[in-house]
Amino acid sequence: MNWQAIALTLRLACWVAAILLVIGLPIAYWVTYSRWRWKFIVEAVVALPIVLPPTVLGFYVLMAIGSQGWVGKIWESAFDRRLAFSFPGLVIASVLYSLPFAVQPFAAGFSSVDRKLIEASWTLGASKMRTFLRVIIPLSFSGILTGIVLSFAHTLGEFGVVLMVGGNIEGVTRTVSIDIYDNVQSFNNVAAGQTALVLLVFSFVVLSLVYALNRRMWKVFPTK
Repeated sequence: MNWQAIALTLRLACWVAAILLVIGLPIAYWVTYSRWRWKFIVEAVVALPIVLPPTVLGFYVLMAIGSQGWVGKIWESAFDRRLAFSFPGLVIASVLYSLPFAVQPFAAGFSSVDRKLIEASWTLGASKMRTFLRVIIPLSFSGILTGIVLSFAHTLGEFGVVLMVGGNIEGVTRTVSIDIYDNVQSFNNVAAGQTALVLLVFSFVVLSLVYALNRRMWKVFPTK
């Protein structure tokens, strides 16, 4: 079993979940409460990775962060190393690929908050930021937790985007899904089965904890 690939995948998933928490919350807040008539365009862009083939997304990301892409050129001039086929490049591609799996649950959680509670907070003199932190976040915690875990779990199983942008570099970009694929191609079904079982059990445990925590949260904050 390739524990190095497992550790790298977990590190990638943690980075992606943390970044999506930071950038996903403001996007979800804007999507939920904005009254801009054309906001459906932004919603479509955010949701695009759900229907877009991973290889297509990976191709465009690779073109952007490659040595000839503007993002890649800026990165190389700043850090004197390439962005494509590196762990940072893998993080960028994974963040884009898992974006809807964080933003949509966040937005659903925000939408479930009673508008009257938000307006009451404003009436009492609380700023929008304070209302967001003290009212919206606690009452939509279930959706936020779901978004974090879904983006984390979705990153664990990435294949197409990872292979296009990161390649298969041992200890750098070789994730669990690529390791399983390589073992199958080499007819090493025992190793592939062991790694797949670890990933299956881990994903099941994580999702079970999410459902259990969500059930407890609904008991603490009942809807009626």
